Amino acid sequence: FDPGAKYHVPANVPYIRYFLAFIYQFQFQRALCKAAGHEGPLHTCSIYENEAAGAKLKALLQMGASQPWQDALAAMSGERQADAGAMLEYFAPLRGWLKKQVAGQKCGW
Repeated sequence: FDPGAKYHVPANVPYIRYFLAFIYQFQFQRALCKAAGHEGPLHTCSIYENEAAGAKLKALLQMGASQPWQDALAAMSGERQADAGAMLEYFAPLRGWLKKQVAGQKCGW
């Protein structure tokens, strides 16, 4: 990891918006999958051509900058704050697989 290689660090550009956007995308995915009626693991959900999910996304995008972002997030997901729970839910199968892969492994350094 080389922070100086990232443009934002030497240019003193705030990076928090990208960090939060990564969390929000999983919250949006969970909310849209719920609207689509998806049952099952979050990573298996596709909202492709789902009218209910599309309508929910369209309503969010139509808000634009007319509403505070907290209101837009609440309208989409029912939550007013960033919640990494959706991201953890999405990657839960990978986490389980990784735990099995490293079980009994010793760190060599």
